[in-house]
Amino acid sequence: MQIKEKQVRKFLSKKIQQLNNIVADLDSLVTEIGSEYYRVSIFGSARIKKGTNDYNQVYDLAKKLAQNKTDIVTGGGPGLMEAANSGAKDGSSDSKSFGLHIDLPFETTPNEHLDITYHHKKFSSRLDEFMRISHAVIVTPGGIGTILELLYTWQLIQVNHISSRPIILVGEMWDGLIDWMRSEPLNKKLIDKTDFDNIEIVQNVDEVIALLQPHINKFYKNNK
Repeated sequence: MQIKEKQVRKFLSKKIQQLNNIVADLDSLVTEIGSEYYRVSIFGSARIKKGTNDYNQVYDLAKKLAQNKTDIVTGGGPGLMEAANSGAKDGSSDSKSFGLHIDLPFETTPNEHLDITYHHKKFSSRLDEFMRISHAVIVTPGGIGTILELLYTWQLIQVNHISSRPIILVGEMWDGLIDWMRSEPLNKKLIDKTDFDNIEIVQNVDEVIALLQPHINKFYKNNK
């Protein structure tokens, strides 16, 4: 019985590897095809409540981005994801509000402000879809999941697995992380100065819009 189980496990492992290669090839193909609308992924905590300063700031940010012909992509859950999707809906009827939903104990259903919802069973496929359909990333206050999304984006750009794109960190909480990245990994030559080229830290919505506007304009100029 043990021999048979080992054979089955080995067979399934090989098939999973083959499927992963097929998915990677399809992912590259879809990314190369591109989209007709500029899309921004907004990462942030599911735990921040409506009515707080962070919630209102993310709502205003997504609303202004939508008014500037930008689709908004989030994890589709509550908190700052809901703020972003709600802002996108109120900002423009032309912009689309995306949610890449995953079932969690505190995120059982997608928020109600989504035009398009994609469901994922694993974080790995969800992260890849964020990368596939987005042209820029905005990171708002969040915990482990938000930090994972930030570092995943950053690393894929570092190794050229995805095209270069802006990564904008919103809020004072990110200062310490970037300072640590410079004082530890950079000083120990574990990363390069150029790895910070795409990273920007800002404190308000207007700064985000000012940073992204040239990228948005260039996208539409090239896709006329």
